[in-house]
Amino acid sequence: MTKKELETLRREAEASYSQVSAGKYRLHFHLMPPVGWLNDPNGLCVYRHEYHVFFQYSPESPGGGHKFWGHYVSPDLVNWTYLGAPLLPDTDKDRDGVYSGSAFTGDGQLEVFYTGNVKEKGNFDYIFAGRGANVLYTKSSDGVNFEEKQLLLANQDYPSCYTCHVRDPKVFKEKGQYYMILGGRRKNDQGAVMIYTSSDKKDWTLLKEISTQKPFGYMWECPDLFEVKGKHFLLCCPQGLKAEKERYQNLYQSGYFICDETVLEDTGDYTCLPEDFTELDRGFDFYAPQTFTDEQGRRILIGWAGIPEETRYTNEPIIQEGWQHCLTVPRQLDFDGRILRQNPVKELENLRVRELSLNDGPVKADAFDLIMTFEGDQQSVTFNEDLKLDCREGLVTLTFLNDSGAGRTRRCARLLGKDSHIRNLRILKDTSLLEIYVNDGELVFTTKYFPEDPTHTVIKTSQTVQSAKLWELCRMEVKMNGDEKKYTAGDR
Repeated sequence: MTKKELETLRREAEASYSQVSAGKYRLHFHLMPPVGWLNDPNGLCVYRHEYHVFFQYSPESPGGGHKFWGHYVSPDLVNWTYLGAPLLPDTDKDRDGVYSGSAFTGDGQLEVFYTGNVKEKGNFDYIFAGRGANVLYTKSSDGVNFEEKQLLLANQDYPSCYTCHVRDPKVFKEKGQYYMILGGRRKNDQGAVMIYTSSDKKDWTLLKEISTQKPFGYMWECPDLFEVKGKHFLLCCPQGLKAEKERYQNLYQSGYFICDETVLEDTGDYTCLPEDFTELDRGFDFYAPQTFTDEQGRRILIGWAGIPEETRYTNEPIIQEGWQHCLTVPRQLDFDGRILRQNPVKELENLRVRELSLNDGPVKADAFDLIMTFEGDQQSVTFNEDLKLDCREGLVTLTFLNDSGAGRTRRCARLLGKDSHIRNLRILKDTSLLEIYVNDGELVFTTKYFPEDPTHTVIKTSQTVQSAKLWELCRMEVKMNGDEKKYTAGDR
């Protein structure tokens, strides 16, 4: 399709925004597609003192379609403007999808690197043949309008040991050198990451590969490499890990390795041992996390509150409303010397509009922020008799008790710190999404949740609550398409 045809498709689809936004399960404080489908967060950055969040977007259908990049911008992580879809699959190098990538702003412009997906017509398996994985580049001087796309790397530029599955470039600068990391699938079904270097961000040379001694999943998607408190962390999404009782329970996983100081040096093969991999989120709905550093120096993570190709459970209640999926709230990452802890950025406190009390009966609010501390070591919290979070001897389990999970059943994880019980919980409840932070962000569970009445939540606990603070959260303001009229994410 031509750029004009794709833009017309988007505008016609988004004409139904008012109808879609009236849905029962439309979210209040999570970024979501105006209409249709959303997946990976892309191009996360701060440019000209504003936060930019791009995302994989298919406006034509909640089941997916042509892959665009949608674009949100905010001055404060609370008030957002939707700016449309600046990147469309409108060239022969990305005609089958503007896939995931990153933004770099260190040289005064908003520069974008992404995978242009191409699928040739014919009898191909699209693993070993028939797929083009192109690294494309474009830039913007105003953060809104982008220049002509340029091809930087194509299949013939990758090592011959890789399949056609190479994607998701993340570009950054460290000690005067530009780096690009790419996720890939080797021909022996071993997931890996490639590190490229450049002096000008245009000509790239392979520096090394990062993998494991033995295959740890057949594909590593969405790589990210960054530093917190002097330690380097490699984020990636391994596909093909075998599920275990307390780990790897989703179809595809998201997590990190802690790397040593040689990770960006030319040392030949670099090995991260599988047992060093730590999952970032243990809920049903989390994938493709990306991070960036803001002007306060915080390392902030945003993930996709979804899982690709999952068939064991569905999102039918929101598909019927004309949309599917959202992004997690921005989370600040901190390293405690052993693990990365995640907690919602402080700005979300500005959404608190009214303090409530658990002692007043059911929580009558579509969206709330609940912080609890506990006494004792046998703990459980239930929501509307729909789902239950409990902890027994250090094993935290989230269980759906009925069909409010649309097929979701049970997820569990062992506490990573010195405690064998839950000391505190922070629960962000949106209309149809929960983010549960355990023990100051030591564990996180993100899950979609479709209660019969999103405005009515009965919370019960089995142990002594030492303290509880509860706030109703207002609808996050979202301005659509730069129009003067303002819409809110949860308008009904």
